[in-house]
Amino acid sequence: MTNNRPHTSRTAIISWALYDLANTMFSFNIVSIHFALWVINDMGGSDSNYGYANAISMLLVLVTAPMLGAMSDKAKRRIPFLIVTTCCCVFFTFFLGEGSLSTSLVIFVVANYMFQSGLIFYDALLGTISTDQNRGKVGAFGVGLGYVGSLIGAVSGLILLDTIGRVGIFKVTAILFLIFAIPCFVFVKERGAGPFQIGFRTLIGSAAQTRKTFARTRTFPGLSRFLIGRVFYADAVNTLIIFMGIYVTNELGFSDAQVQIILATSILAAILGSFAWGFIVDSIGPKKSLNLVLYLWMIVLVGISAVPLLSLPSNSIWIIAPLSGIALGGTWCADRPYLVRLVPPKYIGEFFGIYSMVGRFASVIGPVLWVLIADTLGLGRPVAVLGLLVLVVIAHWILQGVDDKPREWSVGV
Repeated sequence: MTNNRPHTSRTAIISWALYDLANTMFSFNIVSIHFALWVINDMGGSDSNYGYANAISMLLVLVTAPMLGAMSDKAKRRIPFLIVTTCCCVFFTFFLGEGSLSTSLVIFVVANYMFQSGLIFYDALLGTISTDQNRGKVGAFGVGLGYVGSLIGAVSGLILLDTIGRVGIFKVTAILFLIFAIPCFVFVKERGAGPFQIGFRTLIGSAAQTRKTFARTRTFPGLSRFLIGRVFYADAVNTLIIFMGIYVTNELGFSDAQVQIILATSILAAILGSFAWGFIVDSIGPKKSLNLVLYLWMIVLVGISAVPLLSLPSNSIWIIAPLSGIALGGTWCADRPYLVRLVPPKYIGEFFGIYSMVGRFASVIGPVLWVLIADTLGLGRPVAVLGLLVLVVIAHWILQGVDDKPREWSVGV
């Protein structure tokens, strides 16, 4: 009989969490800070240039994410897919900043696509290295260690930016991403994994499986509503991550060094908050935990927009930044266990593909919405932040109809 029990050794858990450290470094250094500022401030680009590049990469993930998740389920393996997407992301990240703005935007689209696709397989590994009893704590450990990666990114920027420039930071980030990802490739063991084969039949079968997954979504109570709600809060969170570096420098008037210190403060709060969120999720469940997170996001978004709109002191950001870090850590600590609670273990890869897809759909719509409000309508970035607030309120309303009580899944489900 195949042994499908979780491989929950301490080494496997730490190795899995180190990948969170690796990919969060990419998210912080490339998506949130240095590539965004390279496009806008160094190369004279606009919010539209950067926003649409993000939207295109997310659209590609949107189209392929369910199929990728189904393929990994069919192969009964995540690690080979994770290795391929990670190495491709590292390769393209290393060459960011080489050539013109348009060339680097294309490179960024590919690198970000590979980064986001890798999260499908990484998130699905949570079920491999944890149990229902400790999943909240293990997920929170990954999130917390992930934000250590952001802290490393911030410190490396403060130390190296003046010496090697943003293009040098891109290369350093690529190398560090690979180094910290390797333990996950080596030490996370997937029990019951079959031979790894991908061919035309696999692709066709995975496409068919994706259609079945969408149909199956309605079978499990609360799942469709959760996924719809996730579109709205992920839209707000991911868009804020993309534009925060630009917002703090160009709207609030902080320097590059100050921005990195401010975001490092947010990261420290995320690290400390993530471990607390792990206990909260295991104690009160993912639904109540996510509700608390969404309330906190409402406070953060009101504060961020109020500073320029109401001419509040810019130093208010030193209060808002830690709150945003706590909210960000709580988002991922709560919503991955939320999904795991709602679907049977045998379909976890498929539905993490759908989970990723709806998040990426949000990440297509979010940057476009930001560009529409800030650039096309000319209302400015603070009003665009208020647009994100509306999305969070809608998400909270939708999610109140979801029941997250533990399920007892039969063997055949």
